[in-house]
Amino acid sequence: MDENGVAEGEVLDFLCQARERDASFDRVFSSMCTRPHPLAIKAHQKFIETNLGDPHLFPGTKELEDSVIAMLASLLGTQNASGYITTGGTESNIQALRVARNLSSERNPNVIVPASAHFSFEKAASILGLELRKASLDKRYRVDITSVENLIDENTIALVGIAGTTEYGQIDPIEQLSHIASSEDIFLHVDAAFGGLIIPFLEEDHKFDFRLDGVSSITVDPHKMGASTIPSGGLLFRRREHLDQLMISTYMKEKQHSLTGTRSGASIAATYAVFKHLGRRGYKRIVDRCMRLTKIAEKRARSLDIDPVIKPVLNIIALSVQNLDEVVSKLEKRNWYVSTTIKPKALRLIMMPHITEESLRSFFDDLEEVISYVR
Repeated sequence: MDENGVAEGEVLDFLCQARERDASFDRVFSSMCTRPHPLAIKAHQKFIETNLGDPHLFPGTKELEDSVIAMLASLLGTQNASGYITTGGTESNIQALRVARNLSSERNPNVIVPASAHFSFEKAASILGLELRKASLDKRYRVDITSVENLIDENTIALVGIAGTTEYGQIDPIEQLSHIASSEDIFLHVDAAFGGLIIPFLEEDHKFDFRLDGVSSITVDPHKMGASTIPSGGLLFRRREHLDQLMISTYMKEKQHSLTGTRSGASIAATYAVFKHLGRRGYKRIVDRCMRLTKIAEKRARSLDIDPVIKPVLNIIALSVQNLDEVVSKLEKRNWYVSTTIKPKALRLIMMPHITEESLRSFFDDLEEVISYVR
C-alpha cells in the first residue's frame, strides 16, 4: 500500500488495463456464467452497501430475498420451499449435505453421488467428514440407478442427483432417485446449479424438482443462466425444519443460516430485478435461443464429420475431435476459450446467452481451419 495513496484517475487507468487482459465473453465457450443483464447490474449497484449478514439493518433487502426464494420455489414445483441466496453452487451443495449430516445420527455417514458430480462435493465431504461414494454412469452419462442401489448401506445419509451435469449437460434420472430416497427414507439433494433455470423452460418435461416427493433440496444458480450478477446462488429446501438445521445464534438480533457471515444484498437485488423483469416468457426466449444455437453447433460439427459424444440435452455440446489437445491449443492461440471433458476426452462448448450466431459461425470457421491443419 502506498504511503500517500494514488490519484483516482491513475487507479482507474490501472483497473482498465487489468480488465483489458481478461477474456471477452464474445469468445468464451467454456463458462457456465455469462454477462449479467443490464438491469441486474443497475440493481446490484443500487444495493452495493447492503449486508444480509445482519438482516435487521436491511429489512427491505431481506424482503427481496424472500421474494426471490418464492419465485424460485414456484419455478421448481412448490409454493412452500424455504431457503436463501448463496454465493453459488459450491456453498449450496456444502450446506445441503450439512443438513443431511445434521439430520442423521450415523457415526460413519456416507453420501452417494454420480461420478459426474461437481467437484464441490469433494469439498463438502472433506469439510463435513463424509465418505463420498461415486456411482457409475450409464451409456448416456447419467447416473446408473443399479450402481446407486448397490452402494447404499445403513450409513448412507444422502443421495445426490445432477440436473445439468458440468461436462455434458445431462439430466440424471431424478424420478428414480426420488423413489429410492422415499422408500429408503434418505435425504435427496438435486444439484441443478446449471440446469435449474433451463429445464423448466424446455419443451420436454423433465421431472427433477419438488414435484417429486423424494426431493429434499435443490441447488440453482441465478448467476448462470439466470443472467444475474456474481455471486448469486440459491439453495431451497422442501421443509422449513431442514433450513432450521443450519441456524446458529449470533451476537446480533437475528440468527444466521448461511455458510458465510457477511452476505451481499446487491446480488439478491440483481436477481430480484432480472426475475421480475424477464418473467417466465423472457427466460423461455433466452433458453429457446441458446438451444437453437446448440442445434446450429451440432449441425455445423456434423458437416465437418465431427460427432457429438451424446445428443445435447441442454445447451452444452461435447464433440469427439481427433488430436484434441493440439486442436485446443491452436484455438486458444486464436483467442477462443474452450474446455474439454475428462472421459471420454471431447471438446466442450456451452451456448450461453452471450454467444451470437456470428461468433458461433466465426468459431466453427476457425475450428475447420485448425482441424484441416492438424490432420
